[in-house]
Amino acid sequence: MTPLIASLFLLGSLPYNQLWYAVPLIAAISLVYGATRDEQMGPILTHAYRSVVMVAGFLLTMFGVLWIVSWFV
Repeated sequence: MTPLIASLFLLGSLPYNQLWYAVPLIAAISLVYGATRDEQMGPILTHAYRSVVMVAGFLLTMFGVLWIVSWFV
């Protein structure tokens, strides 16, 4: 399971949360970042997908670290 799918399952389990605002924000940032690198649609979407996976993985890692730390505090 990719980090993107895992993060969507995590967000989907929450009925209403402000984390839902992160999904279109990450998608928009990734598309703009990919568009600054290339001019053709294929490479733009490839870079956008890689960026989404990287950002979602980072956010999930930070969430996990903070969640584990909260158990010990």
